[in-house]
Amino acid sequence: MINLLVEVMMKVSRPLRSKTGVTILMAGLALLTLASWSLQSAEVDQNQLKFPKQFESWQATVEQQESEDMLAHYPASIILWAGSSFAKEYRSPRGHQFAVADVIHTLRTGGAVAKGDKGLSASCWTCKTPDAPRLMKERGIEGYSGANFVDLGREIKSVVYCSDCHVDGSEKLALPRPHAQDAMAKIKQPFDKQDPTMQGAQVCGQCHVTYYFQPEKSNKVNIPWIFGSTADAIEKYYDTRRFYEWIHPISKTPILKARHPEFEHWSRSTHAKKGVTCITCHMPKTNDEQGHAFTDHKVATAMEHFDQVCSSCHGSQAAMVKKLDKTKATIDAKARNLESLLVNAHYEAKAAWDAGATWPQMNDSIMAIRHAQWRWDFAMASHGLYAHNPKEGIELLDKATEQITYGREALARILNHLSVDNVDYPDISSKQSAHAAIGFIEADAVKAKQTFIKEEVDKHWHPVAKTGY
Repeated sequence: MINLLVEVMMKVSRPLRSKTGVTILMAGLALLTLASWSLQSAEVDQNQLKFPKQFESWQATVEQQESEDMLAHYPASIILWAGSSFAKEYRSPRGHQFAVADVIHTLRTGGAVAKGDKGLSASCWTCKTPDAPRLMKERGIEGYSGANFVDLGREIKSVVYCSDCHVDGSEKLALPRPHAQDAMAKIKQPFDKQDPTMQGAQVCGQCHVTYYFQPEKSNKVNIPWIFGSTADAIEKYYDTRRFYEWIHPISKTPILKARHPEFEHWSRSTHAKKGVTCITCHMPKTNDEQGHAFTDHKVATAMEHFDQVCSSCHGSQAAMVKKLDKTKATIDAKARNLESLLVNAHYEAKAAWDAGATWPQMNDSIMAIRHAQWRWDFAMASHGLYAHNPKEGIELLDKATEQITYGREALARILNHLSVDNVDYPDISSKQSAHAAIGFIEADAVKAKQTFIKEEVDKHWHPVAKTGY
């Protein structure tokens, strides 16, 4: 466009052989240059200009496209999460570039909301986009969280970005999300008082942390750290305020849900004690073509950078992989066994209720299910538990197994007292059979979601909503 205008001006000024003609030509070219700069500044983000290598590596997260169907891998989860949206779809995470698109396309967020209906809270946008802090400032925190997820969809125009972790246009670290600021105030570690190492971990931890939607505050995001950040301390907080996320439709258990508590597990790990953070392993320093160091923002597994970030402590990569594989196998075996026990407990509770059991009879068993499933979830919802804090993960699963064993023993006594000889357990050999057991028809949900995407998202939402689809 600029080149075309220059060509036109050259032609127009050709007949002018005087100083006036040259002056007009030079003035015109100066204006065109300013226009070119203005267009460039409008199109190119200041972060891209100031930090090109960091920006380029951030863009490269679009290459991290693979995502696994975790319900297909672990169908027992469908029974444990029955009554919640997690039983509909649960996939492994992809790169940061997909954060907005994935939360839109998942079956968990549903589709169009009828006028006047409450719908899903807009809090579901909170960690997916820098538009969330902006909308909180514009609407107030509760005005934002009290809005419908779908109603704010057209406002979402950017995905996890520089300003989510930095003062915009600067390398200075920031903590823009109010729920994270509140959490650090609770434990008396305000962000501006932390050392740079802790701040680096904290900017990741503002989202890679467990949370819940606070019902008395219009479903705003809240981190439950009043008593501490361990599974026991968070459970105490939830039990004290008699909080639950949903009532399980099979066992009538008031369920708690953990959400990717990576920060909590890391904070008690050997890595944390040695000052090794998320950034150390997943965003290491690297060099550009000129030998200048920069932080790689293509967040990746530590093993991809083994020689760079792990070898000084772990020595052999082969030995480390072998150890991780062994740990993973141990945790997986404990988790699969625990899941089976929990599924059976839910159906044993159902059989007891169906036979006329009362709450005084059932209280201990129901609380055992609640607490055991919470610990299972607090372990298994944490991405990278095998490497971040396997010791704590194993302890959680062992404790949960003790709790559910106690709960099932109590249920056995109740069933015997009520003369119940047979319990109908579900087929959880596949995702399809587990979905059938809870009465969820995936094809219908997929069809409704596709209609919503076609009629609303594709027509009216920013292209970032379609990344990777």
